[in-house]
Amino acid sequence: MLIMAAAVKPLLPLSPSPVRLLPSSLPWIPSRPTSTSTTLLPTLRLSERRADVSASVAFNPSGSFDLSLDGDEEDSSKIALPMPPTEGRFEVVIDNDAIRGLDLSPFQVATGITSPLSAEPKDYLERTIGFSINYTREDPGDLRELSDFPDIRLWFVRLDATYPWLPVLLDWRAGELARYAAMLVPHQMNMRMGVVFNPEALELFIMNKVMVVYTWLKKHNVPKPRLKTSDMAKMLGFGIGDDLFNLIDQHPLDPS
Repeated sequence: MLIMAAAVKPLLPLSPSPVRLLPSSLPWIPSRPTSTSTTLLPTLRLSERRADVSASVAFNPSGSFDLSLDGDEEDSSKIALPMPPTEGRFEVVIDNDAIRGLDLSPFQVATGITSPLSAEPKDYLERTIGFSINYTREDPGDLRELSDFPDIRLWFVRLDATYPWLPVLLDWRAGELARYAAMLVPHQMNMRMGVVFNPEALELFIMNKVMVVYTWLKKHNVPKPRLKTSDMAKMLGFGIGDDLFNLIDQHPLDPS
């Protein structure tokens, strides 16, 4: 089985050598784009040495990304624009007051999800959920991206802690999943490539969400929960093997 390893090119080096994502015993495989989701999925070019594959993962603030296996600088700069927001999606509008008060009521009112137990995934998977962040900077000259403001990130940390399965319901093709990840995963900004994630942190984020989302979808009898969960991971550049899902099934947990 081919195991996926990743080396991310940050502005400052994270380590002197490429960072391997997972030990060879875990069921990771390189992801490939599907015919129905080519706008945001990466295109992987396998090297001749299939036993030692490295990946350069680069995200931009709009949520699209490029991923190349040979570390080519020119390829890393080819960032596609996200698609327009899904028509009729649930739009969550948050402002400074909600953010600084860690107030989740704008999300609850917009989506109707008043508690983690009240959400039925089938009501949201097709329509999807997106965010509009109306954040007024104290300094108008502050050019940081929204994902660089600690108070905004803290609001999303609380949201994610309350609704840990939320990523599967987001408007992926409009870049909402990548933007959501940027709120929760350490990263650095690159003027050319956009947001470049810490590879180990991104790995842990993906693994956590795969386990949570797959279990939640199964609990609600959503058809093909493995496929839906795998598609979510592919949107962030990862492929998931059946062995991992089999392990989760062998030791089931009751999600909230």
